[in-house]
Amino acid sequence: MIEIKNLYKRYHNHHGSDWVLKDINITIPTGVSVGLIGANGAGKSTLLRLIAGMDKPERGEVIRHSRVSWPVGLSGGMASSMTGRQNVKFVARVQGSSAKEVERVIAFVEDFAEIGSAFDEPIRTYSSGMRSRISFGLSFAFDFDVYISDEATAVGDRAFKEKAKKLFQSKVGQASLIMVSHGEGILKDLCQAGLYLKGGGAFWYDDINEAIAAYHVDVDARKQAGESELPMSVDGARRYLADCHQMLKGAQETLQELEDDGAPSERIKAARQEVNTAGKTAREARLHLEALEEKQRNAKKKTA
Repeated sequence: MIEIKNLYKRYHNHHGSDWVLKDINITIPTGVSVGLIGANGAGKSTLLRLIAGMDKPERGEVIRHSRVSWPVGLSGGMASSMTGRQNVKFVARVQGSSAKEVERVIAFVEDFAEIGSAFDEPIRTYSSGMRSRISFGLSFAFDFDVYISDEATAVGDRAFKEKAKKLFQSKVGQASLIMVSHGEGILKDLCQAGLYLKGGGAFWYDDINEAIAAYHVDVDARKQAGESELPMSVDGARRYLADCHQMLKGAQETLQELEDDGAPSERIKAARQEVNTAGKTAREARLHLEALEEKQRNAKKKTA
């Protein structure tokens, strides 16, 4: 069980800041997998980081009565001068594994990551996709009560994504998941409940389908009112742009891997289309952010 009590979070900057999350009071039951739903910039990734203990709330607290993983696929903590094997061995030892368990973890990650001889090369030589593969396997090499995932199934080519999905599914019933994904299909496949974030608040649904339906009702209402689906705060727009850049980078790496592996032309063509789509979305996000920042500057000039 995870208790979130009177939680508030915002990010301070010289432009001023709005609350990303405000007065959140939610109890996530033991053994229930939860999908986080919400518009771009609603605070989904922020809430995941708070649950994982990677960030601290401005007010309130997150009480973990379960063993919670670091975000699946997170590769930022790896030592760049060490090899993939050495990084995995180090983490296994930090987790208190016995010598026999360390060897099991290394074998599991090496098999899952599928990066061949690069496993014994320094991490600094890896692409971000390769680092994510190592970290993805490492996350699931240990038995956590709750696994945290922020777009983890977006890593790699189609075959690897399917392999990652099956690994998630293998944990259902043994542990629970708290996950963010732009793919509603995987949320429906892996999650029972939904947590819909909007306007800084959090709304619990026992059925993930009901959470997704509520989100779509709001999206349709905004469209009918002629409102943009993009975040309307500067902070939200910045987070959204960062997410877009991450998605673009992942799409570019997937295309590069397919080209390097000599994949069929139709797969390469589809991957190029994903890169183009992700690039267009990122450009739109940047223009939107620049427009909001300009509007903010003008408003400050008027009040000065």
